[in-house]
Amino acid sequence: MNYIYPDDLKGSPMLFLWRLKDLVKIGIGAIIAVVALAETGFTIPLVITISYAFLAIRFDYTSILDFLRYAINYFFIEQQEYRWQMRKGGE
Repeated sequence: MNYIYPDDLKGSPMLFLWRLKDLVKIGIGAIIAVVALAETGFTIPLVITISYAFLAIRFDYTSILDFLRYAINYFFIEQQEYRWQMRKGGE
């Protein structure tokens, strides 16, 4: 296995296009999905696992999942407040 570390050694270790933490989540999800599919024919865990695997692919230290988290945080969670008022000089 070839682990790729960033130049500054402060980033998380990666294997192929995913962080190792994401690969563990994908692996556990895949095991649960295969068991659910084999025992009950329930395909939703498999779809969720494949979707997460796609969203967790990293390019240039960011992923689609990170971008979605930032966008949701910016537009829906963080307070957006703008104030316009006259200055004392009348501008």
